[in-house]
Amino acid sequence: MVSTTQTHHNDQMTTLYSIAVLGRPTKAQRTLLAQHVQLTRDRFRLDPDDIEVVFDPTEFAPDPRTSAAAIFFGGKKSSEVDISRVLDVSSVPVLPVASQPEKVSKEIPAILRGLNCVFYGGPGGPERVFGALLECLGMLPRQRRVFLSYKRDESTAVAVQLFAELSARQYEVFLDTHSIAAGVDFQESLWHSLCDVDVLLMLDSPNYFTSRWTAAEYGRALAKGIGVLRVEWPKAAASGITGTSSLVQLTDADFRPDSSLQPAALDRVCDRLEDFRSLAHATRHLGIVGAVEQAVARIHGRVEGMDAHRAMQIRLRSGKQLVVQPTVGVPTAITLQQTLERAGTLDSAIVYDHVGIKASWITHLSWLAASIKGARWIKSTEAAWDLAGWEST
Repeated sequence: MVSTTQTHHNDQMTTLYSIAVLGRPTKAQRTLLAQHVQLTRDRFRLDPDDIEVVFDPTEFAPDPRTSAAAIFFGGKKSSEVDISRVLDVSSVPVLPVASQPEKVSKEIPAILRGLNCVFYGGPGGPERVFGALLECLGMLPRQRRVFLSYKRDESTAVAVQLFAELSARQYEVFLDTHSIAAGVDFQESLWHSLCDVDVLLMLDSPNYFTSRWTAAEYGRALAKGIGVLRVEWPKAAASGITGTSSLVQLTDADFRPDSSLQPAALDRVCDRLEDFRSLAHATRHLGIVGAVEQAVARIHGRVEGMDAHRAMQIRLRSGKQLVVQPTVGVPTAITLQQTLERAGTLDSAIVYDHVGIKASWITHLSWLAASIKGARWIKSTEAAWDLAGWEST
């Protein structure tokens, strides 16, 4: 793996991620925040100094190369707190956290009320709050995508219920009956959508694997390295196939007479998904990073570092320097723009897993590469070959 995950400048180490904690956090909130930070270090394989947390700073002006964000916890008289002297809210992302929607005016300063709040006492609770903070830092994508895999004649009621609840929790939910337009290639659209999600939410009803579609969805999620959250029906038993999936177990008491879930069970599934999403994304990202590292080693180059946006600084055998951006999911023109901006004067490449992505989309990426100079698209399975070809250019 990468020997150092920090940027270098004039032989000084720069912290990758910096978090300012403002407002009136309770002791329990401080403790949970510390636990989540440590969990993030573990999941993304970061060194202890890669994430710093600063409580109640008098000034928060991190190095420009550091990915920074602030979190403001609402509490007693917190609406009176003046943060304008601490940081510039126009340049540092700030996440306002209130206890409930009706308490925003009492807990959040006026300068932050134009920002979308998250609610500590709302759906997802601490997991949603910390997930939103990781999004502000750029460690998780802003788009929150989940793929619902289910057998129609057994779990449609729960699938539709989860579609509504997760949509309300700001997820983009792929549900086959709701998410594919008429007149398009159903199978190609299905696999393309699967490639771009954070988690496959598997509704493991008793006959889930008797459907060729659900069996293929599960298998291809594993093939892509997509995290699987398995929601187990009372009469569905784990097997050697599903034993390694993350699990939410349901009982008969979790179901209503109409076969939908009781509110508490619905919350349990959604809350588990909130926490599992960061693990799933980190694991998939590390898989792409590992493919790049193996490719670089194979051609006798070396990885010299990784920045806060997880772009890798590569030196080829010839001494040529490159910036390589490992990308999870379906890359876009925005991916290209961000990579070019971060690379500066260096050549750059976006490495992605092309399997399952629409042929028309890959053609679009090729057109972008030909039209906009300075970056290349590299398929993760062909990274060593393409990087070696860069030696002579």
